[in-house]
Amino acid sequence: MNIKDFGGEFKLIDLISKNTSNPDVIVGIGDDCAVLKYSEKEHLLWTVDMMVDGDHFRTDWMTGGQVGAKTVESNVSDIAAMGGLPKYALVSIALTDDTPIEFVEELYGGMRLCGKKYGLEIVGGNTTHSKTLTIDFTLLGVVEEKKLTLRSGARVGDLICVTGDLGKSRVGLELLLAGKTGFTDAYLNPSCRLFEAREIAGYANSMIDVSDGLASEVNHICQMSGVGAKVYEKEIPILEKTRKAAESLGKNPLEYALHGGEDYELVFTVSAEKYGKMNVECPTSVVGKILPESSGTNLIDPKGVKKPLGGGYDHFKTDM
Repeated sequence: MNIKDFGGEFKLIDLISKNTSNPDVIVGIGDDCAVLKYSEKEHLLWTVDMMVDGDHFRTDWMTGGQVGAKTVESNVSDIAAMGGLPKYALVSIALTDDTPIEFVEELYGGMRLCGKKYGLEIVGGNTTHSKTLTIDFTLLGVVEEKKLTLRSGARVGDLICVTGDLGKSRVGLELLLAGKTGFTDAYLNPSCRLFEAREIAGYANSMIDVSDGLASEVNHICQMSGVGAKVYEKEIPILEKTRKAAESLGKNPLEYALHGGEDYELVFTVSAEKYGKMNVECPTSVVGKILPESSGTNLIDPKGVKKPLGGGYDHFKTDM
């Protein structure tokens, strides 16, 4: 059976996931980062992400600096989702024969500049040859035990909240694929929510970053927490720019928000009482509520009709 016929990215992850009995592993496969014992007050966070030419970026659209910055933002977003701070990175790159040396210089320049913004340093890595330009970024971070925020902590009655707005990265990608200009900055120059996450982590019961779309992220939280959820379509934050761009492509902007991915916003669950105490320096929206597991996960349309909250971006599926 080929990987494309197997059942998608998340079924593959289930296949290769193995529980560990090592007491130093607090969280293994299944969250935004692995969590390891580190000191009496802090845990070590460990994450890795890969950027592949033609999938996560295209060199005819993006400069080396933009590719480098996006690589860092993607990884720091995982650290943010755990409530932590990034520290040290290793970078492995697989280069094609015709990769310009200027691109490589710009790539590392973009990574270092973005890393400086977040207080992380590149301390090593590896280089090799490939038919496809690929960047593999491994990041270590730390988190105070009291701020560690997992996907598995959602409680019945929690509000489901998101930072910023959704769908903007996917609409930018679709515009570029269509050969159009316009609202593409969120795709080309994304920015994660590290500093906002540090505030949220002091209050939230669970958190995840939006790398695969709102629907996917809510389902991940519910699966890991053993709960259900309802999400109100009309409460999902979508910019007017995103709506207009999607409509110019003949697409529904809601689909981009639910299933597009790479927004690097945060989805978190929190009690109504604690939500009112947060002081987050970006817009946040309450989009739904955590329910008992028996309720399933559903999207409620403006007329009150519910349907299953399914889908999300999948690297091994081409349809949306």
